[in-house]
Amino acid sequence: MMGDFSRRNRESELMDDCGVDRNTLRTVLEDLDRTNNLLGGNRITLNGVERLIQEHNRVSYTILDMGCGNGSMLREIVRLGRRLGVTIEAIGIDLSEKGLDIAKAASSDFPEIRYLKQDILALTPDDLKCDILLCTLTMHHFYDENIPVFLHQFTKLARIGIVINDLQRSPLAYGLFKGFSTIFIRTKIAKHDGLISIRSGFTKAELERFAKDLPLVKHDIQWKWAFRYLWVMRTQELNGIYE
Repeated sequence: MMGDFSRRNRESELMDDCGVDRNTLRTVLEDLDRTNNLLGGNRITLNGVERLIQEHNRVSYTILDMGCGNGSMLREIVRLGRRLGVTIEAIGIDLSEKGLDIAKAASSDFPEIRYLKQDILALTPDDLKCDILLCTLTMHHFYDENIPVFLHQFTKLARIGIVINDLQRSPLAYGLFKGFSTIFIRTKIAKHDGLISIRSGFTKAELERFAKDLPLVKHDIQWKWAFRYLWVMRTQELNGIYE
């Protein structure tokens, strides 16, 4: 049974359980990376970041990734900076100590990246100032009542903009993922959590309601394949453009 898609799911994902051992978590994160690469998910975030970089004539950027997992997105961001000839200082934030250990080990060739353990719901504006803030496949892990708490803080942290990449809640996406996962996903946890994630995803109307709570920010919300929303916020008018 697919369940009810009229509202967001509130069931927890298995990988959010702190009891998951490190090797299992590493394999699950590798499954998620493979899925993102095959379906072009990371490219969506990279395009959003590149758009913001091209709008500003800067030689360096501090980029913060909220819910960084194994750090794969930040490694792609650093590669992007190298291609564009700009210096990237990258910071990965996650609450999972095991996930951060995996990320650090995988990023030994990326001195531009550092990782910090932080609770997204307990951020303060002076802790982690950045130019661009990323939130990729992280927001759907939170209940609706929690999301405005950290979105307001994100707008204070990010001096230029915010790039959110998250899932569309869709019965079609759910059905297609079931077939996709039988071929391309190895772990039962990733197969289970992928379906939970889709049911925890968003409609465009829901994202637009969150955006209305941030009236001083410019919002651009677009649907992307495969069943994603790219939400780019421009915060420079709120926080001021600096050189």
